[in-house]
Amino acid sequence: MKAFRMVGWKQPFEFQEVPQPDPRPGQVLIKVAAAGLCHSDLTVQGMDPGVMNAELPFTLGHETTGWVEALGDGAKGFEVGQAVAVYGPLGCGYCRHCLAGNDNICDNLGALPGAGWGLGVDGGMAPYMVVDSTRQLAPLGDLDPVLAAPLTDAAVTPYRAIKRSMDVLLPGSHALVLGVGGLGHLAVQILKAVSPATVIAVDAKPEVRAFAAALGADHVLAPGDDLVDQVMAITKGQGIDLTLDIVGAEATLAAAMTLARAGSRVQLIGAAGGVFPYHLWSTKWEVQVSSSMWGSVSDLREVIALAGQGVLRPKLTTFAFDQAPAAYHALHEGTLEGRAVVLPNG
Repeated sequence: MKAFRMVGWKQPFEFQEVPQPDPRPGQVLIKVAAAGLCHSDLTVQGMDPGVMNAELPFTLGHETTGWVEALGDGAKGFEVGQAVAVYGPLGCGYCRHCLAGNDNICDNLGALPGAGWGLGVDGGMAPYMVVDSTRQLAPLGDLDPVLAAPLTDAAVTPYRAIKRSMDVLLPGSHALVLGVGGLGHLAVQILKAVSPATVIAVDAKPEVRAFAAALGADHVLAPGDDLVDQVMAITKGQGIDLTLDIVGAEATLAAAMTLARAGSRVQLIGAAGGVFPYHLWSTKWEVQVSSSMWGSVSDLREVIALAGQGVLRPKLTTFAFDQAPAAYHALHEGTLEGRAVVLPNG
């Protein structure tokens, strides 16, 4: 079968012919419905050799949905033909985080063959893929598998950051979303669905700001020199209770730190490489700054439930499988709106 693969560090992705996998005992063979593109793929592509523990080549695709095609001996809990989402992160399965269902922060990640399916281990950009265990699957019910593919990362990542910050999302609180792209447009929807917070969305593109407003953002702003003043006016001088920095640039980090009110949360999600000085007097008192890494299996199931209720809907651009190179080019150039998926069997 044909697979779209990472073949070398700092090298273009390529189609290659690979054998169709067969499930070993305990494994599950998935017929892929859709595989999502992510900036993480481009980040990994640009790494130097040795930075990431991965054996090249490997098939891309860490946002994958499909149908159970076959079950290896002993694999239980799912049926052939059942629609499923693949839980992306890899974990050792026995550290304290994995035992709690948080494979995304596995203590032994450095000893694993990759960070996730499609991130060092063969993922979903092929007609079929194999997962090691049914614990790495979540049932989709009646949810459209193509629509659901971005939920596995683009929705789960902001959902986890929001879930970890619910203690500050009280009536009268304010949440700030910096960057309303593939993850940010889902973050806006999640905040409106699970919290009473007033949502302020910031993006440089006018059309994206209009989209954020249509999704329910209470205020939409452009970045710029007066951003802090505008936000402080909206919050009546109090500042922000939760900031989701989905960009991670110098400017967004500086804004997040400046706008954080005492006792607030700043969740760092974007990987633009910005840094900020942090010491005892960098922010107001008891501001908690945290990185956020993907999500747990239970987070994925909860996100799927939200989508099933109709309160969470990714904006998608779909590409035929042979258009995967063009899809990644659009991702690199920043011309995509929302999230992109390729259809290996469509």
